[in-house]
Amino acid sequence: MTTATDRWLPFPRPAGAVRLYCVPHAGGGASSFRPWIGAMPGVAVCPLQPPAREARFRDEPIRTMEQMATEIADVLQDSADGPYAVYGHSLGALTAFEAVRELRRRDAQMPLHLFVSGCPAPQVRDSLLPNVHEASDAEVVALLRRLGGTPESLLNDPGLLGLILPAIRADLEVKETYRYPSEPPLDLPLTVLHADGDPRAGAAATAAWREQAGGEFVLHTVGQGHFAVFEQARITHKYLLEALTPWL
Repeated sequence: MTTATDRWLPFPRPAGAVRLYCVPHAGGGASSFRPWIGAMPGVAVCPLQPPAREARFRDEPIRTMEQMATEIADVLQDSADGPYAVYGHSLGALTAFEAVRELRRRDAQMPLHLFVSGCPAPQVRDSLLPNVHEASDAEVVALLRRLGGTPESLLNDPGLLGLILPAIRADLEVKETYRYPSEPPLDLPLTVLHADGDPRAGAAATAAWREQAGGEFVLHTVGQGHFAVFEQARITHKYLLEALTPWL
């Protein structure tokens, strides 16, 4: 029988000294991290699959941060049977952060390390215009073009757009209705990956993640643009391995 955790973890769980759970960007799915599987010795990459996309496209999308963070925390608590870390990109960074804080509230096993990229610090006011999730299809597509990372062939195909826009709108709603609840910094190492020229995360807003780190804080620059961590995956993996080496 397929469990809720199984639906969130669509790929076979590889062997490794440390599991790395990866939370995708708005509208993204587990496949965005699939090339990372097996790319870092000793690290078992476990991409998470939110509902309403890829193999879960028939599932109802999540529209609130509370539900998203709760479900991700459930998956981590249910499946992490050893040392693990968490990585999130863009909206995934924010949801990963809130999921880890939810684990802390439960007094559950915490990750060894939190990695985030492509996202302003949660306490920083976002640069996106409000209510993009309620904007026209053309305005949402314009935003996707500005961020990059979405094939032009997809953006020009009304049929395919009709399949992906509901998940993107739901994810944007998660972000736009999020209100940062002030809590103490996380007592674990935090690594932030920043890219020059990222329209979603400027240098100052990214550096502000330091306020959320109760443990070691490291900030690296990886390439150019919002999806640089994927386009420059070897550099990204180098920084991840450096941080996780003590446990490998």
